[in-house]
Amino acid sequence: MNQKHAIVIGAGIVGLSMTRALHAQGWKVTVIERHPQAQGASVRNFGMIWPIGQEQGPSYQRAMRSREIWLEMSRKAGFWTEQSGALHLAYTDLELQVVTEYAAAMKGKNSAQQLSAEETLSKSPASVEKGLKGALWTQEEMIVDPREAVAKTANYLGSLQGVDFVWNRAISRIEGNTVYSGQKSWSADKIFICSGADFETLYPEIFESTPITKCKLQMMRLVQQPQNWRIGPPLCAGLSFIHYKGFQVAPSLQELKSVYADQFRELLDLGIHVMVSQNGMGELTVGDSHEYGLNFTPFDIQHINKLILNVLKTFAHFKDWEIGSTWHGIYPKMTNGATEFVHQVDDTVTIVNGMGGAGMTLSFGLGEEVVAAS
Repeated sequence: MNQKHAIVIGAGIVGLSMTRALHAQGWKVTVIERHPQAQGASVRNFGMIWPIGQEQGPSYQRAMRSREIWLEMSRKAGFWTEQSGALHLAYTDLELQVVTEYAAAMKGKNSAQQLSAEETLSKSPASVEKGLKGALWTQEEMIVDPREAVAKTANYLGSLQGVDFVWNRAISRIEGNTVYSGQKSWSADKIFICSGADFETLYPEIFESTPITKCKLQMMRLVQQPQNWRIGPPLCAGLSFIHYKGFQVAPSLQELKSVYADQFRELLDLGIHVMVSQNGMGELTVGDSHEYGLNFTPFDIQHINKLILNVLKTFAHFKDWEIGSTWHGIYPKMTNGATEFVHQVDDTVTIVNGMGGAGMTLSFGLGEEVVAAS
């Protein structure tokens, strides 16, 4: 029997997840990427694998499966990872009430635990003590450095028998089971399009009729902290409670949203909720904002970065605040509440897209599900 052959278009985290799942099921895989290496949202994020952000049920289970695969990939591909857990800090009674309600709702479902201020400070020397009432602690979350992890995962997968990467080739046309880049072409039994925020090149009419948009986010990376100083787990505060669907189990969340709408109108209008993670080299990744639409300015707005840093300073302090780099990323986002867009164009072509800001958290699990259904 001839080995089945798949083409994966895009070498970001979604494309890599599809490649891994296909290879595990015995497929030969050709991955075609328009750049010399992945350059999109897959390398422009915190590196957080973040189950706590997902609703209980299929999305949460997909996140936990992805977490298992990230750990497997880190061993095989040789990149840094930290099973860090996460701290969501509370500085008002209402924020603490959300923590209490979430921990109660998740009892027996995850590791959620309410910490006192003293317990919080013992887990993170970077937490601001003034006004701290406590925190939500969960153990499931983990961190990679996306710039390292995505590149090394691609290198590892490319070393496997039956997996080939073609770099610097943009696929501009698909006819039947054949994809074209200029005069070059490749054919396969199945084609998976994992093109991220590029809706314009392949099947633009499908994307135009789909409830999907784009999100621009601004981020920064602070320099390596001195003397190997570590912040402990990734830190976030109240605004993150209202950003993630996972916290909707807390009855007080709506009241918290109303309070923030009065107090932090500009932050909410810009989609700002602030988090910080630390990579293996000691650098701190900080962000972010969320602007939705299809016509973004290509320029980063310094005012947005200042707002992010101002919020961060209310709950975190570091040894060195020097900014090493700033950037923005753009990712696809479903507007109907869905956590993915998996669309079968025909018997050969499938589009896999639309995981919003949860691509790092969900992609490996989703890849297995899509391949199992193919």
